Amino acid sequence: MNFLSPFYPLARAALFKLDPETAHDVALHSLKKLEKAHLAGLLGSRVIAPREVFGLKFDNAVGLAAGLDKNGAYIDAMAALGFGFIEVGTVTPRAQPGNPKPRMFRLPEHEALINRLGFNNGGLDAFLANVQSAKYKGVLGLNIGKNFDTPLENAVDDYVTCLRGVYPHASYVTVNISSPNTKGLRDLQAAEQLEKLLSTLQIEKTKLAKKHKKQVPMLLKIAPDLDGAAIKDIAGLLLQYKFDGVIATNTTIGRDAIRGHRHANEAGGLSGKPVFSPSTEILRQMNKALKSNLPIIGVGGVMRADDAKQKINAGASLVQIYTGFIYHGPQLIRDCALALK
Repeated sequence: MNFLSPFYPLARAALFKLDPETAHDVALHSLKKLEKAHLAGLLGSRVIAPREVFGLKFDNAVGLAAGLDKNGAYIDAMAALGFGFIEVGTVTPRAQPGNPKPRMFRLPEHEALINRLGFNNGGLDAFLANVQSAKYKGVLGLNIGKNFDTPLENAVDDYVTCLRGVYPHASYVTVNISSPNTKGLRDLQAAEQLEKLLSTLQIEKTKLAKKHKKQVPMLLKIAPDLDGAAIKDIAGLLLQYKFDGVIATNTTIGRDAIRGHRHANEAGGLSGKPVFSPSTEILRQMNKALKSNLPIIGVGGVMRADDAKQKINAGASLVQIYTGFIYHGPQLIRDCALALK
């Protein structure tokens, strides 16, 4: 147990009295202040259970999912919580404000969140400045996307721009085409669009590897709302264009699990406990379609240690958490890491 664990329910109760997005900002700023004050030891304790995936060495199998720290401004504070790896972003070439507020909603009865943030971030240059100023030396994933106003036919240009920027600084790069909060983005998962994107990015990656004299794994993050045919198409293209792995999954647009809730009709991606089953099923199907030939990071609805174990049993090599961390605090990181040791 880490120092903060007994106090987390009190902190959560106070934060949950605030608007969700305000609470998010307050919590991150508070964690950063503790870290800056050299009190990082109070935040958490890292479980050392090394494993190697994508040719990278991880302290443990539990990572922070992208979205919590979109600008890479809190990397050191997040590292102090005990994560085995950290993923930040999604970053877009140009700064953008995201969708109009309110755009985050809590569903405590379901241990869930709905967000329609829309890749709100300070842009690639600010993102890279934050990444370069971080002291963290562990595995760092950098998650890239497209600007909301870039036409879909030009989306590949945004991804190439971001890939060029993040490549020298990333342990791995995640190509995010599965957020439901940027209009048309998920259309990039369709076979024709996806083939163009993956082939272009793989050509660019080859150039960057030669230029920077290092190989950086490139992963694709997929949605939990895919059908069987789409999963097979995506798996085939990932193998054809020699991607290094998959992150399964992003948030869901499905609402069956929260039908009747006052926020059920809010647009956006649903995360937390309700997405566990669909995301784990997509993970299982993707692993089968890939014939276990590519590593998968399992994310979506990990709220307890047993959930992390179920992701691994479904075919994941690593897991990530986000909403579970908001509801259960730093102890969840340690519990999951110990369960997967």
